[in-house]
Amino acid sequence: MTQAGDTTVRPGRPGAAAAGGVPVDEPPRPDRIRRPSDAFRFAAAIIGLAAVLLLVSIAQQTTHGLQTDITEGTAHAPRLLLYLATLASSFGVLAVPVAFAAERLFHKDGMRVAIALLAAVIAFVVTLVLDDWVVPAAPGGVLDSLIWGGTRTAPAHVDIAPVIAFVTAVGMAGRPRWQIATWSMIGLTALTGLTASYASVSALAATYFLGRAIGHGVRYAVGTPNPRPPGTAVMAALERLGLRPVRARMLPGGAEADRHYGVAVAHAPGAAPVDATGAALPPGEWQLDVSVLDRDAQSAGLLYRMWRLARFREATPGRALRSLRRSLEQESLTAYAVAAAGARTPRLTAVSDVGTEAALLAFEYVPGRRLGELPPNEITDELLTDVWRQLQCLQHARLAHHRLEGEAVLVTDTGRACLVDLGGGEIAAGDLALRLDVAQLLTTLALRIGPERAVATAAAVLGEQTLAGVVPLLQRVALSRNTRAALRHDKDLLTRIREQIVRLEPEIEAAPVRLERFRPRTIVSIIALSFAAYIVIPQIGSIDLVRLASTAQWWWVLTALAASGVTYLAAALMLMGFVPERLPLGRTVLVQIAASFVKLVAPAAVGGVAINTRYLQRSGVRPGPAVASVGASQLMGMVTHILLLIVFGFVTGSTRTATKDLAPSRTIVIVLLALAVLASAALAVRRVRRVVTTRLRSMFSGVVPRLVDVLQSPRKLCTGLGGTLLLTVAFVVCLDASVRAFGGSLPWTTVVVVFLTANALGSAAPTPGGLGAVEGALTLALTISGLTAETATSAVLLFRLLTLWLPVLPGWAAFTYLQRKEAI
Repeated sequence: MTQAGDTTVRPGRPGAAAAGGVPVDEPPRPDRIRRPSDAFRFAAAIIGLAAVLLLVSIAQQTTHGLQTDITEGTAHAPRLLLYLATLASSFGVLAVPVAFAAERLFHKDGMRVAIALLAAVIAFVVTLVLDDWVVPAAPGGVLDSLIWGGTRTAPAHVDIAPVIAFVTAVGMAGRPRWQIATWSMIGLTALTGLTASYASVSALAATYFLGRAIGHGVRYAVGTPNPRPPGTAVMAALERLGLRPVRARMLPGGAEADRHYGVAVAHAPGAAPVDATGAALPPGEWQLDVSVLDRDAQSAGLLYRMWRLARFREATPGRALRSLRRSLEQESLTAYAVAAAGARTPRLTAVSDVGTEAALLAFEYVPGRRLGELPPNEITDELLTDVWRQLQCLQHARLAHHRLEGEAVLVTDTGRACLVDLGGGEIAAGDLALRLDVAQLLTTLALRIGPERAVATAAAVLGEQTLAGVVPLLQRVALSRNTRAALRHDKDLLTRIREQIVRLEPEIEAAPVRLERFRPRTIVSIIALSFAAYIVIPQIGSIDLVRLASTAQWWWVLTALAASGVTYLAAALMLMGFVPERLPLGRTVLVQIAASFVKLVAPAAVGGVAINTRYLQRSGVRPGPAVASVGASQLMGMVTHILLLIVFGFVTGSTRTATKDLAPSRTIVIVLLALAVLASAALAVRRVRRVVTTRLRSMFSGVVPRLVDVLQSPRKLCTGLGGTLLLTVAFVVCLDASVRAFGGSLPWTTVVVVFLTANALGSAAPTPGGLGAVEGALTLALTISGLTAETATSAVLLFRLLTLWLPVLPGWAAFTYLQRKEAI
């Protein structure tokens, strides 16, 4: 119960009051928070530990040589000095942390000490498990490399790992004397371990990163005391600035990491809040919009900003992680510069620190709603024109906003536009940054009211020439994260914006702008090449090249190599036959060679389809017909494959040769009938039928009209069907020549069935290039057909070497060339 008229309430709850009796309406503050910086440091420690393990595994002689140099260098040190250092470190490495813990307990900070002790216990247990169980169970390799001289000492040192975890978890920020004392004892302990030869440099480095990882991991898992100042502290900071807040409330829409308070202030002690004219403000009116910057929130979204900074060609270099002081200065300077440029923005009235963990910026409170909150029918042409005029003021003063989304434009109650959220602003911006602002605002408005009105109102203010220069920058990579997410629901919006600008300026000739330092597919290429090398090297290493060179008949090897090369010409003809548009033969062949590289990171049936579709789109074929053309070629290839398998299966089964039959015709008939019965039973289930229908429709939608177009051109039809048959013939010749290269021989009908069966399994297998499935099927089928296991294995290795592994480097070169020419 409180007395009537008492306005003082408890801090941290709605209606909380500052010490001076200022009511602050805000939600309860959490006692503990998980700070993103702890997660980043934990990840950095894990990466450091992995780097140490990698280093000692590939540079064992270097690490052992470093240890030898340290041991020989300290051998001449006085023994008494080493003894005193060992004694001091053994005592101090535990005494200093214990003294700090006692000091914290004396100041009633027991929870902090308890969390640090938990981290120390976890580190102690982990090092014991590693030393007593893991090393004896799995000696050798990396673990032995961590141990000096190969003796059975511990690779992780139990005497300092818990201390490092304790120091990390307890946090000694702002206590330089304690930090110096603690890390001096840890360093002295490590040094004495090196001189006594019971510790190695690599083991100490691994111990350091292990302790740091456990300390930061525990801090993030348990959380740290919330350092963000409550509203009462913010009001106290305003009072120190000479302002007299009388009440405050956290404004809706702001997250805990980006807080905004509406504050009513009085001009004299005890006076009621008044507006700029001196009239008393009605209840609920605010005069200040106080933005609070929290130190721990500065690392939020750090990974995304680092990725953006590394990938995106900014007009000026930026920083992924800014200090609290730098963020405060940047937003203050931008606010003053925007106001000086004549753009409408809330006036900055005060700036101040709030303790050591936060800072505030007090802006003039402007009642209104954000542009993103307005319904489309309230966004009038007059409002749009006003928005563009505010941007024009920034453009003339060479100021870049960088965040012109719906939340960055405040529409006042009088219908005027104000620019807010200036934390990412830039002064003296370059041309690229200014043009990017126009592109961002164009897209933001087009998402709300359509590209026609957005372009028309922009042209009326900025001019058609300015918009013409923005056309090359209308790329997804140039836009903010939220805008890119919104474009997923309207994928052709950027195209429609470009079309509207071109209609205004038909003779536009804007040079393309490369906004990315590298593209995601470049990273995919690097990963694919690394993955290919990881797989290729062991595969080639398993082949006895000396035996192949001595026993193989090189005439047949060259024949198989030539047949493998013909497959790329056949694949190109197959694609060209089902595309009514004219395609250059040379470049189409290069695309098929590049597909041999792509299929190492994608299933065989997926990689070729994706790269051919991309190639057709780059060649001027619209997306729908491009997908339909590739689908038509795939459909005809599948039908031809099935027909050939059935025909040659019957021929092979009914033909008696000196070798063992692959399968009798009766068996083939039974298998086909069984498959037909199973397929019919599965399709009788409605859910299965719906799934199959949906998949087939998505794969072959538009294929029939495309086939009709091809049927009208006998030349195209012959090219497509001829390429399909030539592709099968070339692969069969390659396989048959690989068999004959090692003295084997099979009827050509049997080789056809073996290849068609293995190729079907490889296409269905989810592994890149059909790895494993094709080799197993080919080896088994060739063995059943009458070849010895040794001959079948050698032939399969040669066949896969020519058709899968050797084309990797030429495929990568073709892929890189086509990317540089923007053909894929």
